[in-house]
Amino acid sequence: MTAARLYRHLDQFPQELRGAAIALGNFDGLHKGHRAVVSSALDAASGAKVPGGVMMFDPPPYVFFQPDLRPRRIMSIERRVELLGEMGADFCLAIPFDARVAEMTDEDFCQHILVDALGVSSVSVGFDFFYGRNRMGDVDSLRRFGDRFGFEVHMVEKVAAGHEAGGEDKASSTRVRECIGEGRMEDVARMIHGYWRVSGNVEHGEQRGRTIGFPTANLGLREFHHPRYGVYAVWARIEGEDVWRNSVASFGRTPTTGLRDPLLEVVIFDWSGDLYGKRLDVAFGTFLRPEEKFDSLEALIAQMDLDCDAARKWLARADAPN
Repeated sequence: MTAARLYRHLDQFPQELRGAAIALGNFDGLHKGHRAVVSSALDAASGAKVPGGVMMFDPPPYVFFQPDLRPRRIMSIERRVELLGEMGADFCLAIPFDARVAEMTDEDFCQHILVDALGVSSVSVGFDFFYGRNRMGDVDSLRRFGDRFGFEVHMVEKVAAGHEAGGEDKASSTRVRECIGEGRMEDVARMIHGYWRVSGNVEHGEQRGRTIGFPTANLGLREFHHPRYGVYAVWARIEGEDVWRNSVASFGRTPTTGLRDPLLEVVIFDWSGDLYGKRLDVAFGTFLRPEEKFDSLEALIAQMDLDCDAARKWLARADAPN
């Protein structure tokens, strides 16, 4: 499968992609609702024999309007582009949401972005799509402007989240975040069609782990939604490698050794080396236990031994990420 091409600004969008069928949305997590919208656009592209792709904002609107809000990204742009390519998308346009975009009316958005900049032939959106200044535009207004400017509009009806999200509400990024925050990683995997992944460059930590026999690779998760504090069976992929290595990880504030900002600490089994500054991908398998405060360092070490055993046993039964 050919990888989808990523464009970060409207002026990068190539002439040969004008006339494309696009899916509009945020697509953070690419859950089943998102995939239905993307599939609608790709079906339209196939039928019209034009390119098919996705347009989203990155950073998303909430970062512009609420800059102090804790980050809540489910999936990196790079991972979304990878998955979109697997679905058959030709391109992903991920442009910044800035003051100019925030002030656009629904008509301005259609005229200046969809028509003038992209020359779209069709647009696919979800049933609850809103756009334009103060969310003034909806699917009905998009259809009106489509009639005026000459592009088709395809609306995708509500897609149920299903039993894995605890009910029959619509599939949504909010539901995915709730499950991540509760440590329900198997449910998350079912909703987003694969293990939840985070990535980042390995940072220097307190280096206490190596002194007690558990050297860790540390990630800050500054952009990602935070999972439940606790211990997880995970896989880790080191920059430059294709293999996913069995691992155990703790996310939290280390109450036993002194509170600090939340950190993901990963112990990679049967591996040693220097990872500082390297990119590390981590895929979450299952939640093992909540974060605890221990009375002594010896008690912590004993529990970490048990955590490693539990992680190894779970991972031995599970399928590694693709």
